Amino acid sequence: MAARTTRPASVNATDSGSESVGTLAGVGPALVTTLSRLGLERIQDLWFHLPLRYEDRTRVTAIADLRAGERAQVEGVVEAVERGFRYRPQLKVAIGDDSRQTLLLRFFHFNRAQAEQLQPGTRLLCYGEVRHAAQGLEMVHPNYQRLSGDAAASVDDLLTPVYPTTEGLGPKRLAGVIGKALERLPPDAQLELIPPALCAAHGLTSLRDALLYVHRPPPDAPIGQLMLGRHPAQQRLAFEELLTQHLSLKRMRAAVRRRRAPVLGGTGELRRQLLVGLPFRLTAAQQRVGDEVARDLAQPRPMLRLVQGDVGSGKTVVAALAALAAVEAGYQVALMAPTELLAEQHLANFRQWLEPLGIAVEWLAGKVTGKARKLALARVAEGAAVVIGTHALMQEGVAFARLGLVIVDEQHRFGVQQRLALHEKGRHGGLVPHQLVLTATPIPRTLAMSAYADLDVSSIDELPPGRTPVQTIAISNARRAEVIERIHAACREGRQVYWVCTLIEESEQLRAQAAEVAHAELSAALIGFEVGLIHGRMKAKEKQAAMDAFKAGELAVLVATTVIEVGVDVPNASLMVIENSERLGLAQLHQLRGRVGRGAVASNCVLLYQPPLGQLARERLQVMRETSDGFRIAEKDLELRGPGEVLGTRQTGQLAFRIADLARDAHLLPAVQAVGEHMLAEHPQEASQLIERWVGGAARYAGA
Repeated sequence: MAARTTRPASVNATDSGSESVGTLAGVGPALVTTLSRLGLERIQDLWFHLPLRYEDRTRVTAIADLRAGERAQVEGVVEAVERGFRYRPQLKVAIGDDSRQTLLLRFFHFNRAQAEQLQPGTRLLCYGEVRHAAQGLEMVHPNYQRLSGDAAASVDDLLTPVYPTTEGLGPKRLAGVIGKALERLPPDAQLELIPPALCAAHGLTSLRDALLYVHRPPPDAPIGQLMLGRHPAQQRLAFEELLTQHLSLKRMRAAVRRRRAPVLGGTGELRRQLLVGLPFRLTAAQQRVGDEVARDLAQPRPMLRLVQGDVGSGKTVVAALAALAAVEAGYQVALMAPTELLAEQHLANFRQWLEPLGIAVEWLAGKVTGKARKLALARVAEGAAVVIGTHALMQEGVAFARLGLVIVDEQHRFGVQQRLALHEKGRHGGLVPHQLVLTATPIPRTLAMSAYADLDVSSIDELPPGRTPVQTIAISNARRAEVIERIHAACREGRQVYWVCTLIEESEQLRAQAAEVAHAELSAALIGFEVGLIHGRMKAKEKQAAMDAFKAGELAVLVATTVIEVGVDVPNASLMVIENSERLGLAQLHQLRGRVGRGAVASNCVLLYQPPLGQLARERLQVMRETSDGFRIAEKDLELRGPGEVLGTRQTGQLAFRIADLARDAHLLPAVQAVGEHMLAEHPQEASQLIERWVGGAARYAGA
């Protein structure tokens, strides 16, 4: 079960649930304050503060039976202790048991008293994650307790739930508070908000029983099933959470649709001029989606449309045509992108297309400072037709004269508050702006049904003619020298190359180090050719300078982290090498591969992997070799990743699930939709209570 930390807000479904946590025995003012940092203010909040995972402390595992990657409880006697100070202080404790095997316990944070307690001969009961180490297996910072005399180790009777917690609140104390709250769970009839007839029709079990099981799994509970979030009790809660999201998004859509928006219709002369001036013809898919957007803009209610299309499918042209409709009607357009790199790509395209039509395109990003920023802000306030930028568009001091259309690229990278802030800036004379959302990550239909229930979805499912297909191969890292020789050959032919470094650790510093090592290696191997470097820890100006040099052809090779995943368009780059490709998901691999194949030259993508490959990694690389269809890749990504986040690791702007998973629980969505439609029509009060239970204050973004 994946980690989720968002909590449900308080509701008044029952009297006992609406009482303050301070009414529980042993919960004083200090603890009330601490709990409030987790959003746990009322007893009901504690009922729905669900475990992140479970620990099986009901048995002791012999050291000889331990497996790396698993969590386990072991009992052993300290055999040796060593304090070291290489790089940083650490305490290493070796323990052994009757299986005649040794396990290393490693501590990086410890004090003198702790070290003195762990003397040879001391019996310990330890719980932690088992890892591979240089000389066997180890646990890093395990939970442990000293055992006295010959007394047998005491094990737990139930699986141990592990809850999201906060500083100053230990897991045991939080579990104790939640236990007291569960004693006040009301009968099902009071707790349940889904009408009984709907529960019966869709086979929904008791909510009360599901909560008690998830918080207090019995010792014989299938821990594997629980860890995957597939237990019937978890599925019951997942259903309710997905239902809440559906209700919330539908309410959001209805609320926005009730507002008025400017009618952005005109003669279409600017559109005609742009199409005549383009060096290419629109594909049938671009024309179809462009017409759908134009029809929306001509209505007096706000457009809420998501345009999804594969890398290079031409979403930007569709956005430009929408912008021209707004400009022709006398309104402003704001286009917001998540990174300066991507925003600058849009800026270059819009200026190339719109300035010949006499339309100035304003630039407003974090790097625009001082006098330039003041002038830009003044022009926007006076009515600059098109403004492109990053989150800087939403900062205080940015005022629009007559904003009629908001275009958001890769919207899942923005937070709820950011979306809301830009939308609010468009309120003018009782009107709100139209919204056009772009994404280069094709979304499987099952996810679009849930994640974007508030939006109309258009798909550009056709690539422009002339785009050369990218040939993809997977090669073991043992053949690295061959790959570098291939790069040398490409450089001699005047072509450019990306070398992308990835690391499984979520550390920008480690990624930067990996990129720097690869940069040094390639610089030494490619004598006579310039090798550039770009990673997330570089300053914005340094990154931009490296990117500009690569675009200008001054660099033959660009070594980069995944910072170049979107927003880079260098037609002469025809070879992409992705290091440690087995560590990336299909969607990210596909996005990276889309950086090549943008010119007329045949392009290639080399997936370097570190053997041995696991089954999932092998399947992912096979899919990449077989197809370049982003929609097929998205469906396969959903199938393979299970509980993974197909929509991105920061799917802010949507609900942050605590137990539901859109990929794993897609089979619940048809029933969720049926129940949701019935509740909105026949039981609106219960629908509101469900939203309050699971979303609460976060529902404010319903106006975004």
